[in-house]
Amino acid sequence: MYNCIIVDDEPLARELIESYLNKLPNFKLVASCANAIEASSILSLEKVDLLFLDIEMPVLKGTTFLKNLANKPKVIFTTAYRDYALDSYELDAIDYLLKPIFFERFFLAIQKFLRTYNSSNLITENKNKRNNYVFVNKAKKQIKIDFDAILYLESFKDYIKIHFKEDTLMIKESISAFEKKIDKRFIRIHRSYIVNTHKITAFTKNDVEVGKIEIPIGNSYKENLIPFFNSI
Repeated sequence: MYNCIIVDDEPLARELIESYLNKLPNFKLVASCANAIEASSILSLEKVDLLFLDIEMPVLKGTTFLKNLANKPKVIFTTAYRDYALDSYELDAIDYLLKPIFFERFFLAIQKFLRTYNSSNLITENKNKRNNYVFVNKAKKQIKIDFDAILYLESFKDYIKIHFKEDTLMIKESISAFEKKIDKRFIRIHRSYIVNTHKITAFTKNDVEVGKIEIPIGNSYKENLIPFFNSI
């Protein structure tokens, strides 16, 4: 499932893209935002794979917003202006859609996204096959952490608390950014929690247990656990 956000100050433009997404399998609209500020708060909480981004918006332009994002999802620009095409390439956008956007052109942009996304994931998967650990920055040191030692991760805004069997480690990093560095044994079950599935000792439809710790499952993340439940 690919999580998407639409950011456009025109309601009709947002509704059109949403209607196009509804025609496609495996694409989930996480949020439809009227401005970049609203989108920023969503991106800090949710894992987003694809961002449909208008450029000429009040308060903050789409290009300025994208340039200042720490962890950028894949982006397709949607705009009524041709003048920003060069900016879109410099910002490594997947595509540049001129309004009015027709479904045939939208579908071609989605195909570009899928080719790029799947290629990037293959590289990440190959990297994870080689490494069973991650380095984290703490007090100007790079500390090596074995994936198998992690019980679960807990988010505190711009910080993460990494829980081990007998200790914890707090680092300055968003949970969405850290999620990209770990392997498939970890599952996001809540906007604030990622668990090591190898450490789950019990579960219900509403929570999982890691030892004596009960961790809630967010409603929007329950489908993430379906492969794990089916493997039991």
